[in-house]
Amino acid sequence: MKWLKGLVLGALILVVGASALGLFYILPQHDVVLITGVEVKRVDHDGVINAENPADGPTRDVYFINTENPDSKKVVVYRNEDTGWGFPWYFKFDSADEQAKAQGYSRDTEQLALIRYYGWRIQILSVFPNITQIEATNSRAEPFPWFNTIFFSVLLLLAIFIAINVKRRNKRRNQVVAS
Repeated sequence: MKWLKGLVLGALILVVGASALGLFYILPQHDVVLITGVEVKRVDHDGVINAENPADGPTRDVYFINTENPDSKKVVVYRNEDTGWGFPWYFKFDSADEQAKAQGYSRDTEQLALIRYYGWRIQILSVFPNITQIEATNSRAEPFPWFNTIFFSVLLLLAIFIAINVKRRNKRRNQVVAS
């Protein structure tokens, strides 16, 4: 019976960890950057189309925005693609407009931009975070993530509520069995 509790606890930890990683991937994040350039690439289901990877199915244009952190000078490339009606539900349909803003900001080498995005940059897999919004800013400070804080607070309260109810139910069950 002890090994079953350990197995259930291990599975619970695995599910919570996977859920936390998934939420970290899809919840919005912010960066203050200098936009250094923009480009458009033709891609299909297995990546950018080039001489080594010819098109072998339906293709689409994907916008990319090259940025640099104004303090650390670290370069980050973002993808700027519509999410449409698909998951994650950002309902973004204005990638061309966001690309035009980015192109305008790239002309001024001193103009800082606040970028809201989701996702991770994984270089070895050629994965790029997707921008959902770009706006000009004069401050290097990133905004406080209110949405993420409220979301995780509600999630934590829900988990505590469920844990208390499960504990109460088990206590009642043990009292009924003991009598």
